[in-house]
Amino acid sequence: MNSAPEFHPFSASHLVVIILTIAIPLLLAFIVHRTKSRLLERSICFTISALLLINYVAYLIVARQFGVAAWQKMLPMQLCDWAMIVIIGALWSGNRRWLEVAYFWGIGGTLQAIITPNLRYGFPDLRFISFFVAHSGIIIGIVFLMLIYGFRPRAIGILRTFAWTEVYFVIAFTTDLLTGENYGFLLHKPEAASLLNFLSDSRPLYLLEFHVLAFVFFALLYAPFAIVDLVRKGETPLT
Repeated sequence: MNSAPEFHPFSASHLVVIILTIAIPLLLAFIVHRTKSRLLERSICFTISALLLINYVAYLIVARQFGVAAWQKMLPMQLCDWAMIVIIGALWSGNRRWLEVAYFWGIGGTLQAIITPNLRYGFPDLRFISFFVAHSGIIIGIVFLMLIYGFRPRAIGILRTFAWTEVYFVIAFTTDLLTGENYGFLLHKPEAASLLNFLSDSRPLYLLEFHVLAFVFFALLYAPFAIVDLVRKGETPLT
């Protein structure tokens, strides 16, 4: 364990992961669009969801080898765990509402975890691989489905996702208080540098700002689609 490589933000291995997270869903969607193969589309959906599940179960199995022995530390209470469940459901069912929630949670939360990961171990440590398979897999699944379905979120989706976020908040915060863990970074800020480090050190104010930040992120994620709608409405048809 002492010989495990240290993670360095924006190192070569980290940048490769970021590039692959962007490139893989674009490439997969391009291939599906070119082949117009429903079987290939479903196979890709199955493969992404299977990788996410296998990676999660494998982490639980080997966690003890890396000093994670307490059950409290292995609960599926991170927001990314919930995003993983939702995107797997969307991959299997094609449900647009599940994909909408996955979009706001995944791009708003999981993408931040990829760019500023709360991770100590670098490549090729298994914890590095497991972390990015989980987080990049969520993003890949979301972007792939959006490209395949031509999906776009709706304004009401912001409120719907925020409501589900409140459900997560209540359950995760209760779990944190009972176990002393820091799921969702609701008890204190993460060790890695992130936007949360700019929030207040006072817990009540920190939690309030946390809520505001989440809503702002959801609104920003919807903004490009709203702008496109406004531009289209402002276009004057040729006569």
